[in-house]
Amino acid sequence: MKQLLLVVFVLAVTFASALSGITWNAGANIAANSYSNMHPRIALDRSGNPLVIWGRMNDESVWFSRWSGTMFTTPVKLNPTGVTVATASWMGPDIASKGDTVYVVYRQTPESMDTSKHIYILSSFNGGMSFSSPVRIDNIGDSVTRFPTIAIDSNGNPIVAFMKFDNMFMNARWAVTRSSDHGNTFSTDVKVSGWSGSNSEVCDCCPGVIVSAGSTSAMVYRDNLSNLRDMWTGISSDNGATFGRGFDVDNTNWGINFCPSSGPDAVIIGDSLYTVFMSGGSGAYRTYLTKSSITTGTILSKWNLSDTTIPGLGQQNYPRIASDGKATAIVWKQNVSGNAQLPMLFTNNVAKGFPATYDTVDLGDITNADVAVANGKVFVVWEDDNSGTVKYRSGSFTPDTVAIIPNSINEIQETWVTVYPNPATDVLNIIAPSNEKISASIFNTLGEEIYTTESLTNNQIPITSLTKGIYVVQLSTMGKSHVAKFVKE
Repeated sequence: MKQLLLVVFVLAVTFASALSGITWNAGANIAANSYSNMHPRIALDRSGNPLVIWGRMNDESVWFSRWSGTMFTTPVKLNPTGVTVATASWMGPDIASKGDTVYVVYRQTPESMDTSKHIYILSSFNGGMSFSSPVRIDNIGDSVTRFPTIAIDSNGNPIVAFMKFDNMFMNARWAVTRSSDHGNTFSTDVKVSGWSGSNSEVCDCCPGVIVSAGSTSAMVYRDNLSNLRDMWTGISSDNGATFGRGFDVDNTNWGINFCPSSGPDAVIIGDSLYTVFMSGGSGAYRTYLTKSSITTGTILSKWNLSDTTIPGLGQQNYPRIASDGKATAIVWKQNVSGNAQLPMLFTNNVAKGFPATYDTVDLGDITNADVAVANGKVFVVWEDDNSGTVKYRSGSFTPDTVAIIPNSINEIQETWVTVYPNPATDVLNIIAPSNEKISASIFNTLGEEIYTTESLTNNQIPITSLTKGIYVVQLSTMGKSHVAKFVKE
């Protein structure tokens, strides 16, 4: 089932329209409803097989199952006997993977007791076939914690963020700690929020998310500046060791005097941070996607994931986003004429934009969902409160493998622009008509986009962070394009 989605963009950014191109398999339950279904989260092993965690409310536990090649394994409880875990429909434990390294983080309960106010990590180095004993992450003194979220750096080490309060549950802020020994020990945490103003706190009932790509980490969260509760991000360029700046990734200007208990999700693709979130800034609960430049800290585009003209559209909430290279998928929950839907937008090349239609993954009593993408496949898990189970569905698509690779190092496709020097060390200089706004992207020899900007600053592209080798730069403006190879020395 598909429905028309009217697409609205700001800042003169237009995304292309196309069908999703996904061939869906039938949905299934991961396990019986006796295992419950709270807040499922999904990651993938080295072979692209799903790894799923979720919570069970009646005994405050976290459960794990993995795809064995033919079916999901019998769920195993990850928290030790006698240890209870914070979990609900709108929040719970988190999972991240890189190859066959898998980390799960959880928050012990009750949160107000000195003996149980901590964050723990479980590690697996065999794709989830077995996990280590829990290791305490936080080093918080008399503080209190909530909402752990995890990413993995380029070396396979965990970067963990959590909300932190004083012992009276005041002074809410986000903190990040990291490990350099694969989860055995962790550094002293650093504050990563507070960028909107000196009086800002964070929305203390809204989960956040930390994401990482290369040496860049982004901690995305709902801010609270005098009840203005937009999404912000703290940015690190050294694998989460320090967060020297932050910026707004949400310009919906939602003023609300209570916590909506709904957080963001995000992915980093090249120089762009794609963030999905729910906001009531328009007068209704709606889900949005923004694209922001990490280099400049500016929002380049904003997209309402569905338009209010859809007949019977009610509230939307809990969006999630995932990517594999340029392939990107977004899921969220929405109600149409009183019935819950699980929509998904998908593109096999985010640079070309999202389609004007969404796939409906499921209909029914849907509360929360998650998504993963890898190797020409997309995977969705969701909390179905009609059956009481975690449901799962997968689909396949044709990856966009066309790389922009000219035949020669100095190939010129149009003469309106000049790029120099070549080879280059620190910057590429661009000579072009002064009145034209130029967008730029850099691709590696695999065709992967590793840098993008909607508008050049001073007609220069910084390339200091690139490793030595051959790259492709693509420049575009007003219907014209220029593509050429260059060498980074």
